[in-house]
Amino acid sequence: MAPTAKPDVKAFFDGASNTFSYVVWDPATRMAAVIDSVLDYDPAAGRTKHESADAIIDFVRTHSLALQWVIDTHVHADHLSAAQYVRSVLGGMVGIGENIVAVQEVFGDLLNSGDDFRRDGSQFDHLFKDGERYRLGDIEAVALHTPGHTPACMTHVIGDAAFVGDTLFMPDYGTARCDFPGGDARALYRSIQKIFALADETRIFLCHDYKAPGRDEFAHETTVAEERHGNVHLRDGEDAFAAMRTARDATLPVPKLLLPAVQVNMRAGKMPPAEDNGVSYLKIPLNKV
Repeated sequence: MAPTAKPDVKAFFDGASNTFSYVVWDPATRMAAVIDSVLDYDPAAGRTKHESADAIIDFVRTHSLALQWVIDTHVHADHLSAAQYVRSVLGGMVGIGENIVAVQEVFGDLLNSGDDFRRDGSQFDHLFKDGERYRLGDIEAVALHTPGHTPACMTHVIGDAAFVGDTLFMPDYGTARCDFPGGDARALYRSIQKIFALADETRIFLCHDYKAPGRDEFAHETTVAEERHGNVHLRDGEDAFAAMRTARDATLPVPKLLLPAVQVNMRAGKMPPAEDNGVSYLKIPLNKV
């Protein structure tokens, strides 16, 4: 697939979760998308804030952009999504991959979310299908199903820019974990090959960076060619990758915001319904994760 246009991209970094969010837009029409926005959350106080999202909103307004899409590449486990807040201020459609329903089934059961919690993805405005083509302004885009980290992960290729979520990290750091429910190391390896089939010069924008040993600065952008030829986890084929990834994942701790984040993110960035006292609660199931 050859890139057909070059959108403009602005990255925003949330140090608390090592997350990069993006505003991407068609410079001709000024139509924009926000990808993987962050809702600030203090787990000790149980309070949310909007400073990270407001920085994105201010940028969109200052640059006279019109928001067309608010996209999450997957159901994040390390931060709460600000998708609903961003849409409430700027408009646009909230989208995620259609396999969100698999995540809703697993965590709906784990969290005993009840019959009122719909497990059909209807909390979102749009569910992207694998290979679905759409447009950002006049720029052609395609959504690719790239599971492995989670079953619902999507890569969004907008012109010459690919937003890969947690599928890949910088070449010197490697790849995403695959031990969440529905994750699969071999599926991730094969998903990465779909990304590697893109043109060498395709820009890759990452959702996270943790600075590999010896690197002083955070980084968020690479290319298909750089990943294909230099990713430290992808040198020895699928069998070696699956063995490495499985062994490595067994040593990793549970993300500290996994349970709060999933409860919000599987609802498209909405909080759980308020109880009879008017307060919304996040559940923490004991001895289950």
